[in-house]
Amino acid sequence: MQPEWSTRISWPDVPGHVRAGIEEILGAPVQEWTSQRGGFSPGTADRVRTVSGQQAFVKAVGTAQNEHSPSIHRKEAANTAGLPPEVPSPALIGTFDDGEWVALILADVEGRAPRVPWSMAELTVVLDALLDLASTPVPLSLAHLPLLDHELRDAFDGWARVRDEEPESCDPWILGNLDALETLAAQGLKDLSGSSLVHGDIRADNILITGNNKAVLVDWPWACIGAGWIDGLSLLINARLFDADFDVESVLLSHPVFSGLQPGNVDGVLSGLGAYFIDAARQPPPAGLPSVRAFQQQQGDAVIAWLQQRACIR
Repeated sequence: MQPEWSTRISWPDVPGHVRAGIEEILGAPVQEWTSQRGGFSPGTADRVRTVSGQQAFVKAVGTAQNEHSPSIHRKEAANTAGLPPEVPSPALIGTFDDGEWVALILADVEGRAPRVPWSMAELTVVLDALLDLASTPVPLSLAHLPLLDHELRDAFDGWARVRDEEPESCDPWILGNLDALETLAAQGLKDLSGSSLVHGDIRADNILITGNNKAVLVDWPWACIGAGWIDGLSLLINARLFDADFDVESVLLSHPVFSGLQPGNVDGVLSGLGAYFIDAARQPPPAGLPSVRAFQQQQGDAVIAWLQQRACIR
Protein backbone atom coordinates (compact mmCIF):
# COMPACT_ATOMS: atom_id res chain seq x y z
CA MET A 1 0.00 0.00 0.00
CA GLN A 2 1.33 3.40 -1.01
CA PRO A 3 -0.47 6.54 0.22
CA GLU A 4 -1.84 8.94 -2.34
CA TRP A 5 0.20 12.00 -1.47
CA SER A 6 -1.13 15.52 -1.87
CA THR A 7 -0.55 17.31 -5.14
CA ARG A 8 1.95 20.07 -4.52
CA ILE A 9 2.75 23.31 -6.25
CA SER A 10 6.41 23.71 -7.22
CA TRP A 11 8.99 26.48 -7.44
CA PRO A 12 7.65 28.11 -10.65
CA ASP A 13 4.16 28.32 -9.07
CA VAL A 14 5.40 30.50 -6.19
CA PRO A 15 4.65 34.21 -6.78
CA GLY A 16 7.58 36.24 -8.04
CA HIS A 17 7.90 38.44 -4.98
CA VAL A 18 8.02 35.36 -2.74
CA ARG A 19 10.73 33.75 -4.88
CA ALA A 20 12.65 37.03 -4.79
CA GLY A 21 12.42 37.07 -0.99
CA ILE A 22 13.68 33.49 -0.79
CA GLU A 23 16.54 34.28 -3.15
CA GLU A 24 17.49 37.29 -1.03
CA ILE A 25 17.80 34.99 1.97
CA LEU A 26 19.89 32.57 -0.10
CA GLY A 27 22.02 35.40 -1.44
CA ALA A 28 21.69 34.40 -5.11
CA PRO A 29 19.03 33.54 -7.70
CA VAL A 30 17.73 29.97 -7.86
CA GLN A 31 18.96 28.23 -11.01
CA GLU A 32 17.68 24.67 -10.55
CA TRP A 33 14.92 23.03 -8.54
CA THR A 34 13.66 19.50 -8.01
CA SER A 35 10.22 18.91 -6.53
CA GLN A 36 9.88 16.28 -3.80
CA ARG A 37 6.93 13.96 -3.38
CA GLY A 38 5.31 12.83 -0.16
CA GLY A 39 3.36 14.29 2.69
CA PHE A 40 0.11 16.15 3.01
CA SER A 41 0.69 19.77 2.13
CA PRO A 42 -0.38 21.67 -0.98
CA GLY A 43 2.76 23.83 -0.81
CA THR A 44 6.20 23.45 -2.34
CA ALA A 45 8.81 20.93 -1.27
CA ASP A 46 11.71 21.75 -3.56
CA ARG A 47 15.41 21.10 -3.46
CA VAL A 48 16.96 24.17 -5.03
CA ARG A 49 20.42 25.22 -6.23
CA THR A 50 21.45 28.84 -6.71
CA VAL A 51 23.68 30.23 -9.44
CA SER A 52 26.47 30.35 -6.84
CA GLY A 53 26.09 26.62 -6.19
CA GLN A 54 24.37 26.79 -2.79
CA GLN A 55 21.82 24.06 -2.16
CA ALA A 56 18.78 24.38 0.08
CA PHE A 57 15.36 22.91 0.70
CA VAL A 58 12.41 25.27 0.30
CA LYS A 59 8.88 24.85 1.64
CA ALA A 60 6.42 27.58 0.67
CA VAL A 61 2.65 27.85 0.85
CA GLY A 62 -0.01 30.53 0.71
CA THR A 63 -3.51 30.94 2.04
CA ALA A 64 -4.91 30.28 -1.45
CA GLN A 65 -3.70 26.67 -1.22
CA ASN A 66 -5.02 26.15 2.32
CA GLU A 67 -5.90 28.85 4.83
CA HIS A 68 -4.28 26.99 7.72
CA SER A 69 -1.04 25.87 6.03
CA PRO A 70 0.88 29.17 6.43
CA SER A 71 0.34 29.13 10.20
CA ILE A 72 1.58 25.53 10.29
CA HIS A 73 4.72 26.65 8.45
CA ARG A 74 5.19 29.43 11.02
CA LYS A 75 5.01 26.88 13.83
CA GLU A 76 7.49 24.66 12.06
CA ALA A 77 9.91 27.55 11.55
CA ALA A 78 9.76 28.54 15.22
CA ASN A 79 10.16 24.96 16.43
CA THR A 80 13.00 24.17 14.03
CA ALA A 81 14.88 27.32 15.02
CA GLY A 82 14.68 26.27 18.66
CA LEU A 83 15.93 22.71 18.25
CA PRO A 84 19.26 21.99 19.96
CA PRO A 85 22.15 21.07 17.65
CA GLU A 86 22.24 17.46 18.82
CA VAL A 87 18.76 16.80 17.39
CA PRO A 88 19.11 15.34 13.87
CA SER A 89 17.09 17.86 11.87
CA PRO A 90 17.75 20.26 8.98
CA ALA A 91 19.01 23.67 10.09
CA LEU A 92 16.76 26.63 9.40
CA ILE A 93 18.51 29.09 7.06
CA GLY A 94 15.72 31.65 7.08
CA THR A 95 12.01 32.39 6.77
CA PHE A 96 10.00 34.55 4.38
CA ASP A 97 6.59 35.73 5.61
CA ASP A 98 4.44 38.41 3.97
CA GLY A 99 1.30 37.54 5.94
CA GLU A 100 -0.16 35.48 3.12
CA TRP A 101 2.80 33.39 1.97
CA VAL A 102 5.22 31.67 4.32
CA ALA A 103 8.42 30.00 3.13
CA LEU A 104 10.98 28.01 5.10
CA ILE A 105 14.49 27.84 3.72
CA LEU A 106 16.26 24.85 5.24
CA ALA A 107 19.63 23.19 4.85
CA ASP A 108 19.40 20.51 2.18
CA VAL A 109 20.05 17.06 3.65
CA GLU A 110 21.73 14.50 1.43
CA GLY A 111 19.40 11.63 2.12
CA ARG A 112 16.38 9.65 1.01
CA ALA A 113 13.10 8.59 2.52
CA PRO A 114 13.12 5.15 4.17
CA ARG A 115 12.16 2.33 1.88
CA VAL A 116 8.69 0.97 2.52
CA PRO A 117 7.63 -1.62 3.44
CA TRP A 118 10.08 -1.01 6.27
CA SER A 119 13.14 -3.17 6.84
CA MET A 120 14.12 -3.97 10.41
CA ALA A 121 17.53 -2.41 9.77
CA GLU A 122 16.18 1.01 8.76
CA LEU A 123 13.50 0.90 11.43
CA THR A 124 16.23 0.36 14.03
CA VAL A 125 18.22 3.30 12.68
CA VAL A 126 15.22 5.57 13.18
CA LEU A 127 14.37 4.14 16.61
CA ASP A 128 17.96 4.82 17.70
CA ALA A 129 17.54 8.45 16.63
CA LEU A 130 14.24 8.64 18.52
CA LEU A 131 15.90 7.24 21.62
CA ASP A 132 18.47 10.04 21.41
CA LEU A 133 15.68 12.57 20.91
CA ALA A 134 13.78 11.31 23.96
CA SER A 135 16.99 11.63 26.00
CA THR A 136 17.68 15.20 24.87
CA PRO A 137 16.72 17.80 27.50
CA VAL A 138 14.09 20.25 26.29
CA PRO A 139 15.97 23.53 25.73
CA LEU A 140 14.70 26.84 27.06
CA SER A 141 14.03 27.85 23.47
CA LEU A 142 11.32 25.18 23.31
CA ALA A 143 10.03 25.29 26.89
CA HIS A 144 6.86 26.90 25.57
CA LEU A 145 5.89 23.82 23.55
CA PRO A 146 2.44 22.41 24.33
CA LEU A 147 2.01 19.30 26.43
CA LEU A 148 1.24 16.24 24.32
CA ASP A 149 -1.64 15.02 26.48
CA HIS A 150 -3.27 18.45 26.28
CA GLU A 151 -2.87 18.59 22.51
CA LEU A 152 -4.45 15.15 21.99
CA ARG A 153 -7.29 15.41 24.52
CA ASP A 154 -9.96 16.13 21.90
CA ALA A 155 -8.52 13.62 19.44
CA PHE A 156 -8.56 10.80 22.00
CA ASP A 157 -12.24 11.58 22.69
CA GLY A 158 -13.12 10.50 19.15
CA TRP A 159 -14.90 7.32 20.25
CA ALA A 160 -17.62 9.44 21.88
CA ARG A 161 -18.24 11.11 18.52
CA VAL A 162 -18.27 7.74 16.79
CA ARG A 163 -20.92 6.62 19.30
CA ASP A 164 -23.02 9.73 18.65
CA GLU A 165 -22.77 9.41 14.86
CA GLU A 166 -21.55 6.12 13.48
CA PRO A 167 -19.30 6.43 10.41
CA GLU A 168 -20.47 4.67 7.29
CA SER A 169 -19.05 1.15 6.93
CA CYS A 170 -17.56 1.31 10.43
CA ASP A 171 -15.85 -1.88 11.56
CA PRO A 172 -18.45 -3.85 13.59
CA TRP A 173 -15.73 -4.75 16.08
CA ILE A 174 -15.35 -1.05 16.92
CA LEU A 175 -19.08 -0.54 17.40
CA GLY A 176 -19.30 -3.63 19.60
CA ASN A 177 -16.43 -2.51 21.85
CA LEU A 178 -16.89 1.25 22.20
CA ASP A 179 -17.11 1.16 26.00
CA ALA A 180 -13.80 -0.67 26.32
CA LEU A 181 -12.17 1.47 23.63
CA GLU A 182 -13.21 4.67 25.42
CA THR A 183 -11.84 3.40 28.71
CA LEU A 184 -8.54 2.48 27.10
CA ALA A 185 -8.24 5.84 25.31
CA ALA A 186 -8.89 7.76 28.54
CA GLN A 187 -6.04 5.89 30.23
CA GLY A 188 -3.84 6.27 27.17
CA LEU A 189 -4.21 10.03 27.29
CA LYS A 190 -2.84 10.05 30.84
CA ASP A 191 0.07 7.87 29.74
CA LEU A 192 1.17 10.51 27.21
CA SER A 193 2.38 12.88 29.90
CA GLY A 194 6.12 13.22 30.27
CA SER A 195 9.05 15.61 29.99
CA SER A 196 10.65 14.54 26.69
CA LEU A 197 10.92 16.46 23.46
CA VAL A 198 8.47 14.81 21.05
CA HIS A 199 8.41 15.21 17.27
CA GLY A 200 4.71 14.41 17.13
CA ASP A 201 4.36 13.27 13.51
CA ILE A 202 6.78 10.41 12.89
CA ARG A 203 6.18 8.47 9.69
CA ALA A 204 8.26 7.51 6.66
CA ASP A 205 7.74 10.75 4.72
CA ASN A 206 9.02 12.82 7.65
CA ILE A 207 12.36 10.98 7.84
CA LEU A 208 15.50 10.95 5.75
CA ILE A 209 18.15 8.21 5.80
CA THR A 210 21.61 9.61 5.07
CA GLY A 211 24.52 7.99 3.27
CA ASN A 212 26.19 7.11 6.57
CA ASN A 213 23.02 5.33 7.71
CA LYS A 214 21.73 7.95 10.13
CA ALA A 215 18.17 9.19 10.47
CA VAL A 216 17.27 12.88 10.08
CA LEU A 217 13.86 13.98 11.33
CA VAL A 218 12.07 16.63 9.26
CA ASP A 219 8.79 18.60 9.54
CA TRP A 220 8.49 19.85 13.11
CA PRO A 221 5.22 21.85 13.41
CA TRP A 222 3.66 19.40 15.87
CA ALA A 223 6.53 19.23 18.37
CA CYS A 224 5.36 18.78 21.97
CA ILE A 225 6.56 17.78 25.40
CA GLY A 226 5.42 14.36 26.55
CA ALA A 227 6.19 10.65 26.81
CA GLY A 228 9.50 9.83 25.18
CA TRP A 229 8.27 6.58 23.63
CA ILE A 230 5.31 7.97 21.65
CA ASP A 231 7.36 8.77 18.52
CA GLY A 232 8.64 5.21 18.49
CA LEU A 233 5.11 3.85 18.76
CA SER A 234 4.05 6.09 15.87
CA LEU A 235 6.89 4.59 13.83
CA LEU A 236 5.65 1.07 14.56
CA ILE A 237 2.16 2.07 13.42
CA ASN A 238 3.73 3.27 10.19
CA ALA A 239 5.55 -0.05 9.83
CA ARG A 240 2.25 -1.93 10.22
CA LEU A 241 0.56 0.43 7.79
CA PHE A 242 2.89 -0.72 5.02
CA ASP A 243 3.14 -4.34 6.20
CA ALA A 244 0.44 -5.84 8.41
CA ASP A 245 2.75 -8.75 9.26
CA PHE A 246 5.68 -6.62 10.47
CA ASP A 247 6.79 -7.99 13.86
CA VAL A 248 6.17 -4.84 15.87
CA GLU A 249 5.68 -6.78 19.11
CA SER A 250 9.28 -8.02 19.16
CA VAL A 251 10.47 -4.44 18.62
CA LEU A 252 8.38 -3.24 21.56
CA LEU A 253 10.10 -5.83 23.74
CA SER A 254 13.65 -5.31 22.50
CA HIS A 255 14.38 -1.67 21.62
CA PRO A 256 15.44 0.57 24.54
CA VAL A 257 13.26 3.47 23.39
CA PHE A 258 10.39 1.40 24.82
CA SER A 259 12.14 0.57 28.08
CA GLY A 260 9.67 0.55 30.97
CA LEU A 261 6.67 0.67 28.67
CA GLN A 262 3.80 -1.49 29.92
CA PRO A 263 1.29 -3.34 27.69
CA GLY A 264 -1.52 -1.16 29.03
CA ASN A 265 0.33 1.98 27.91
CA VAL A 266 0.47 0.66 24.36
CA ASP A 267 -3.16 -0.46 24.33
CA GLY A 268 -4.43 2.86 25.64
CA VAL A 269 -2.51 5.02 23.20
CA LEU A 270 -3.39 2.76 20.27
CA SER A 271 -7.05 3.12 21.19
CA GLY A 272 -6.75 6.89 21.46
CA LEU A 273 -5.00 7.19 18.13
CA GLY A 274 -7.56 4.88 16.58
CA ALA A 275 -10.30 7.18 17.88
CA TYR A 276 -8.59 10.12 16.21
CA PHE A 277 -8.00 8.43 12.85
CA ILE A 278 -11.45 6.80 12.54
CA ASP A 279 -13.29 9.96 13.57
CA ALA A 280 -11.19 12.29 11.39
CA ALA A 281 -11.35 10.07 8.32
CA ARG A 282 -15.10 10.64 7.82
CA GLN A 283 -14.76 14.46 7.88
CA PRO A 284 -14.75 16.52 4.65
CA PRO A 285 -11.21 16.85 3.24
CA PRO A 286 -9.38 20.13 3.94
CA ALA A 287 -8.79 22.48 1.02
CA GLY A 288 -5.90 21.32 -1.12
CA LEU A 289 -5.63 17.96 0.69
CA PRO A 290 -8.07 15.63 -1.07
CA SER A 291 -6.32 12.40 -0.09
CA VAL A 292 -5.59 12.97 3.61
CA ARG A 293 -8.87 11.43 4.81
CA ALA A 294 -8.17 8.17 2.98
CA PHE A 295 -4.74 8.07 4.61
CA GLN A 296 -6.27 8.65 8.05
CA GLN A 297 -8.65 5.75 7.41
CA GLN A 298 -5.73 3.53 6.44
CA GLN A 299 -3.91 4.48 9.63
CA GLY A 300 -7.06 3.85 11.68
CA ASP A 301 -7.49 0.42 10.11
CA ALA A 302 -3.86 -0.43 10.89
CA VAL A 303 -4.22 0.64 14.52
CA ILE A 304 -7.47 -1.26 15.04
CA ALA A 305 -6.05 -4.42 13.47
CA TRP A 306 -3.08 -4.19 15.83
CA LEU A 307 -5.37 -3.71 18.84
CA GLN A 308 -7.39 -6.75 17.84
CA GLN A 309 -4.25 -8.86 17.56
CA ARG A 310 -3.11 -7.73 21.00
CA ALA A 311 -6.38 -9.14 22.39
CA CYS A 312 -6.60 -6.45 25.06
CA ILE A 313 -10.38 -6.33 24.61
CA ARG A 314 -12.31 -9.55 25.07
